[in-house]
This record gives sequence, C-alpha cells and structure tokens, in this order.
Amino acid sequence: MPPRGRSGYAGPPRYQVPPLWGFPVRPWGAAEQPDPPRTVAAVRSIAHTATMVLWVLAVVAVLAAGAEAWRYGLLVASRSGALAAGAVAASDMLVVGVGWFAAVLGLVAGVLVVCWSVRAQQAAAERGGYVPSRSPRAMVLGWVVPGVNLSVPGAVLAEIEHGGLDRAADARPRPSRLLLIWWALWVAGLVLTAVVLAWSFRSGVQAMADGVVLHAVLDLVAAATAVVTALVVHRLTRLLEPPREMRREVLVAVYPPATHRSSPRHPLRSAS
Repeated sequence: MPPRGRSGYAGPPRYQVPPLWGFPVRPWGAAEQPDPPRTVAAVRSIAHTATMVLWVLAVVAVLAAGAEAWRYGLLVASRSGALAAGAVAASDMLVVGVGWFAAVLGLVAGVLVVCWSVRAQQAAAERGGYVPSRSPRAMVLGWVVPGVNLSVPGAVLAEIEHGGLDRAADARPRPSRLLLIWWALWVAGLVLTAVVLAWSFRSGVQAMADGVVLHAVLDLVAAATAVVTALVVHRLTRLLEPPREMRREVLVAVYPPATHRSSPRHPLRSAS
C-alpha cells in the first residue's frame, strides 16, 4: 500500500466569517504622563504669560530707542535752522506715547516675573526636598528695594537653577552663563536708570541732548534685558518640569507580504 501523500503549504488559514477571538480593536496611543505638581503648573502658567509680555516689551523698547534717536536728530538739526512744527510734534508724541507704553509693559512684566520667581523657588525647593532660603515677602522686597535689588534677584534665580538641575542642597549655586549675562544686564539697567533720573535735573541744551542719548541707551538695555529675561524664565521653567518617561520603539523584523498562492499537491509515490 503506497504511503499517504503530504500536502505542501497552502497559505494562511481562511475563514468564512471573521474570527471572534483576538485583541480588541482600539487606536494606538501613548501612555498618559502623570500630571505635574500644582506648583510647577502655576510656574508654567505664569511663565507663558510673562514670556509673551517680555517679548512685546523688547519690541516696544526698541521703538522707544528709535523715537529718542529721532529726537536727537532733530536737536542736532535745530542748530543750523528752524524745524518744522509737524516733525517736532510727531517726535514728541512718539517719544511720550511709546515711552508710556513701555513703562506700563515694564510694570506688568515686572509683576509677572516677581510672581513667577516666588512660585519657581517653591517648586525648586519641593524638587530638592529643602526649605526655601527666603520667604515670599523677602523675595518681593529683594526685587523692589533699591540697592538690595542689585544682588537678590540674581541670587534667587541662581537658587532656582540650582534646584532645577538637581544639585546637592548643601552645595553653593553656580550661575550659568545665561544667568550671569542676565545679572549683568539687570545691574546695568538699574545703574543707568539712576543716572538718567539724576541727569534729568540738569538744564541746558547740551544736557538735554545728552539726556536723549542716555534715554536711548537705557531703552536698548531694557530691550536686551527683556529678551534675556524671557530666555531665562523659559529655561528655568523647563528645568523645573518633572522628568518624562523615555520610550523607544524598536523594529524587530520586517517580513515580505504573504502570498496566498496554494501549492499543487503531489502525492509521494513509492519507488517501484
């Protein structure tokens, strides 16, 4: 009796109806990240608003510097002849309007940055597991009291950066280069503001021209400080964010599309 023949591979199984077993049909999605602490969420919210206001302030401060430069040009031109009344009125209107707008934006940005720094210091302390070195009241006074605000704001930002980088609590904060640049611009702006206020009490044409130049320089320093402050706020806020779980997708293998051709069945014949 000849042996029963073996059939070759005839392709994957086929069903008259879809099978009822298998994985549930759901869209693929990444696992949800845990919600950040409330303090970090508040820091992120304030930082977003403060950053936008700071960028607008930088643009307005540059416009204010341009208005002061135009006024200085008119002062130089007035030495050789009379000026048009329309040009003088337009220059004065631009200087006053843009100057007041920059002052209001600066006040709003200052309040937001101070509030952000208070929240950020609390978040950094919670992240590092230590008690903040300053109370919220001491921090606010450190920002606004003349003389004290030359050192306290930079020290506060250095402590926030120290906590965001997960450095040892007993180690001395070492400010980054970006933070040192901000600190230098901040001190330069405060000193230049005092010089401009003192210069405003002088009289004379030359004193007026020098005051216009000082105002233009102060506006440019304010614009640079606003830009660097926005960068510092953004960077420190990112440092205070909780670490995200890293995931990788690994490609195991790639298979060619399966062919559904059925192989012909040839029964094995016994040797005669």
